Amino acid sequence: MIPSVFRRPLRTAAMVLVAVQAACASAPRTQPEFLTPFGTPINPFSPAVRAGDVLYLAGQIGTDSSGTLVKGGIDTETRQTMQNIAGVLQATGSSMERVVKCTVFMADMKEWPAMNVIYATFFPTNKPARSAMGASGLALNARVEIECIAMAGR
Repeated sequence: MIPSVFRRPLRTAAMVLVAVQAACASAPRTQPEFLTPFGTPINPFSPAVRAGDVLYLAGQIGTDSSGTLVKGGIDTETRQTMQNIAGVLQATGSSMERVVKCTVFMADMKEWPAMNVIYATFFPTNKPARSAMGASGLALNARVEIECIAMAGR
């Protein structure tokens, strides 16, 4: 027999457990949505994946609309990279204001200050969490690649 001092807390815990299980059972189960707003991807990845209310963006580099890496160094590449990110966000129903996390990959960490100046102009108010790392090589010999996580919606 369970002592009376333990009965009420156990009963409360059991009721909470039943409520949580019921809530989880009735919650809609959604599958990830692989978003291709610009048509069928050339490469084997989606520009963005929506999982619930979160968008996971593939890494972007500073390519123009023809897929060619822009010339002009880290400043120009960073600006184009960020414009590409903004374009994917807009095309998938979000915006730069809803970005919560970025990861920056750089071919040369010595270019960090120059990249940072351009990057900051795209987040004038709320600054997303960010990580950065040096890489020994990026696609198309890019100087910078940036991937983001954002909340879906505008």
